[in-house]
Amino acid sequence: MSNNPLHQFQINTIVPVEFAGIDASFTNSAVAMVATVAVVSIFLIMGMGSRALVPGRWQSMAELSYSFVADMVRDNVGNEGRKYFPIIFSLFMFILFGNFLGLLPYSFTFTSHVAVTFTLAMAVFIGVTLIGIARHGLHFFTFFVPGGVPAVMLPLLVPIEIISYLSRPVSLSIRLFANMTAGHTMMKVFAAFIVPLGFLGGWAPFAVDVALTGFEFLVAFLQAYVFAVLTCIYLNDSIHLH
Repeated sequence: MSNNPLHQFQINTIVPVEFAGIDASFTNSAVAMVATVAVVSIFLIMGMGSRALVPGRWQSMAELSYSFVADMVRDNVGNEGRKYFPIIFSLFMFILFGNFLGLLPYSFTFTSHVAVTFTLAMAVFIGVTLIGIARHGLHFFTFFVPGGVPAVMLPLLVPIEIISYLSRPVSLSIRLFANMTAGHTMMKVFAAFIVPLGFLGGWAPFAVDVALTGFEFLVAFLQAYVFAVLTCIYLNDSIHLH
């Protein structure tokens, strides 16, 4: 295995596929995404399959995941956001389990690639924008006009509001990508010192790597939560024009 800390982010082709001159090969990143969808599906099917009155361990975890995201949507969007719960729940679980599975040895963290995170962020951005336009029509564009501001300030503030709005997918994607990439890189860097330093000196980077692994589990959850809660906030802006 290469000691290059960036080698773990390399995209490798598993099944080469080319369609109309476009490289649509099945890669290790695609394998990780399919595995994530499969694991989430198995987790929810096993959790909700029994539907016991007194929930078991799997059912309790599934119900906890459901109620956690449902509370997030209700607190940030209100009752009008209930119809959008499935997509927010899917986003949260996909990113969360993708982050978790990426911590397993020899696995691949697809959320460490900005192409993936930007695609997710753009899907959110386009979705909430279309919802806002469909709901409010041309009145949606008053979102870029701050209330109570003197007319003389509008030529300055309106472009700032537009740029701020258009930067949402960039900030949303880079936040997730940068945090996952930085954490995995640090883990690889310290892991590379364990064997060369031997038994006497290797325990220090090993201890740091163990601590970083525990911290990365926390980061994996927090980044999925931040992505989901910001999606709720953007959705609330489109629905209520706040």
